[in-house]
Amino acid sequence: MSLVKSMTGYGRAVETVNGREFTVELRSVNNRYLDCAVRLPRLVAFGEDAVKQAVKNTISRGKVDVFVSVRSEGGEQGTVTLNTALAEGYLAAMRQMAETFGLENDVKVSDLSRLPEVFTVDKPEVDEEALLADLMAVTNEALAGYDAMRTTEGAALDHDLRSRGARILELVGQVEKQSPKTVSDYRARLEAKLREVLANTAIDESRILTEAAIFADKVAVDEETVRLRSHLNQMNTMLDAGGAVGRKLDFLLQEMNREANTIGSKCTDVAVARIVVDIKAELEKIREQVQNVE
Repeated sequence: MSLVKSMTGYGRAVETVNGREFTVELRSVNNRYLDCAVRLPRLVAFGEDAVKQAVKNTISRGKVDVFVSVRSEGGEQGTVTLNTALAEGYLAAMRQMAETFGLENDVKVSDLSRLPEVFTVDKPEVDEEALLADLMAVTNEALAGYDAMRTTEGAALDHDLRSRGARILELVGQVEKQSPKTVSDYRARLEAKLREVLANTAIDESRILTEAAIFADKVAVDEETVRLRSHLNQMNTMLDAGGAVGRKLDFLLQEMNREANTIGSKCTDVAVARIVVDIKAELEKIREQVQNVE
């Protein structure tokens, strides 16, 4: 089973606990580091840090959005109290206003009820500890579903990266096979050119060997192919280890691109140049996939 996880995922959980329906949704996209935003209703606003910590314990990288809603069955019960003294004060002031300015006193209950602090609403005290426990139970359920989706996507990424790595190894083998032929072809062309120019004059074989050796040193890609093979093996080792390897893979990919570019700059053979183009194409596809790895 793959240990690599994707940075993109979605999870949702809905549970009714102690008379309240909790809905927790999580979604994430790629990001260089962990960026978690939590949106909570006022009732459970105190739980923001706990939710963020739970996310941090599960996720290492990605932009994560968490949405929480809480609906109480029958609504939160509270007590409405009339502030009698304040209401009487408002009425007395209105009567005085009517008498002073000769206005009709047409005050209604609806008018008085809209004035500030005429009514006070006393809600029952909430057991924050119990409420937080209920919230976190649903949050952890949503995180489990979210993580399962990331694991499934991670397995697909793992398979794709390994298959593309294997394809690059095949192409590297073709480069290694073609490189000696490039030198022998150069030597043959050099010898033919000298024979054409010098006609019947004797050809210095040692000079040809020297020129061929210099050319072979210039176009030698043995070191680059060895390092490229090593990087590909290291990529597989990282995938085997799993965890948050996305940034390491990104760095390793830069090294692989550097080796491919060096091989391309050294090659003078059309066949090798085409192989290098194929290698770069596969590396670009790997780069796109690595952007999704946590």
